[in-house]
Amino acid sequence: MREDWDTGAIEVTEELVGRRSRTRSRVRTLPKPSRAWASLFRTLAWMGSIVTLALVVPTITAHDLLVQGGLATAVGRVTGMLGTYLLLVTVLLVGRIPAVERALGQDTLVAWHRRLGPWVIGLLGAHALFITLGYAQGVKTGLAHELSVLVTHFPGMLGAVVGLGLIVLAGATSYRNVRKHLRPETWWTVHLYTYLGAAVAFSHQLATGAPFLGHPLARAYWISLWLLTVGVVASYRIGLPIVRSLAHRIKVVRVEQEAPGVVSVVVRGHRLDRLPVTGGQFLTFRFLTRGMWWRGHPYSLSALPGGNEMRITVKGAGGHSSALAQIEPGTRVAIEGPYGAFTQHARETDRVLLVGAGVGATPIRAMLEDLPRRVDVVVILRASQASELILRDEIRQLVEQRGGQLYQVVGSRTQANLDARRLQRLVPDIVSRDLYVCGPGGFMTQLADQARALGVPDGRIHHEDFAF
Repeated sequence: MREDWDTGAIEVTEELVGRRSRTRSRVRTLPKPSRAWASLFRTLAWMGSIVTLALVVPTITAHDLLVQGGLATAVGRVTGMLGTYLLLVTVLLVGRIPAVERALGQDTLVAWHRRLGPWVIGLLGAHALFITLGYAQGVKTGLAHELSVLVTHFPGMLGAVVGLGLIVLAGATSYRNVRKHLRPETWWTVHLYTYLGAAVAFSHQLATGAPFLGHPLARAYWISLWLLTVGVVASYRIGLPIVRSLAHRIKVVRVEQEAPGVVSVVVRGHRLDRLPVTGGQFLTFRFLTRGMWWRGHPYSLSALPGGNEMRITVKGAGGHSSALAQIEPGTRVAIEGPYGAFTQHARETDRVLLVGAGVGATPIRAMLEDLPRRVDVVVILRASQASELILRDEIRQLVEQRGGQLYQVVGSRTQANLDARRLQRLVPDIVSRDLYVCGPGGFMTQLADQARALGVPDGRIHHEDFAF
């Protein structure tokens, strides 16, 4: 193995400290996820939108469009149906459908969820506006007066207004400038109300929606669509995590200090090596102790399950992650997942460059266990100081076993920046490699941009952000 220090203007004199080896052999290799399920999801989503439009268009006649307020009412019907349908799609995108999530990755699905979110709010808002406007024009009254009549005299309308408000609130708190001022627990709680808003919209549509009054097939289709969505959420976000947590009976066995502010939490359970997890993936951990039991948090595995144990390595950066340093052995753990497409299955070549900054080295370490032996590996660890090179000894041992190369880049951002020039110098054949990068969001974006500038194709640049 070739191992080098690249420190910019800093001279590093600290020696690598030997420690008990935690490397372990992989019991089984999981098959590559099929993208067919992701393609099927896209196809069904588009087909569903066409069917949804087909439900509402026949309810609008030429006469309806010519009468006073008819055009506004027609626009209100179309936007209401499409907005509600897209709401269901956004829920399914984060419904943790295993086959789709493994193929695309949670960050891709959440990105689609975020792109559709403004359309949902816009369409539902337009529905409320145009329906009210159309009815007001039809009876020749004011907009505010007609709104009060709709809310107080039409079945389900008050609930629909409340539901729309909850959906708008969830969307507003998702904008980065707003969300950064909220506690994660607050944001998560607000988003739970989205389900309540969706449920209210469902009851309102069946009670007053023109496409469903006297149209049993349309009602059957719409009810089936909602039941499918509820079933996915209940099965994969609630049912499957409960089943796995009960089956594996996971408990904390020890907490180990790795670096200042960084700890490894080792958990033990029944046949953890049966978990369908691949190196680089993460799970949502829920530690069933006071103050932590109600909120899960995603953490990458820093060591794949070996026998009955697995491990996460966490930097204290907030309430949940900082509290892990004080977690008591014996604490029960519930899990959800595994998730993520940041795995060896995403690579297009048998030559990889793995880059981890700070605690971003943890999924890199797990991936080294999982990569086939034929894959040529170069690893770059990045940190401001040598003590922040998380799990470097274990990574060094794994790289050595593979005959790969390890570079440790230490220094400030200005002194030891991983720009295109330094990347080219450290890894001259970077263009022919798959690049995996994990670390802070800004670091991943910058490194990906530098790799593209060197000519690395987008399809070979892999990173995943699960801190949503």
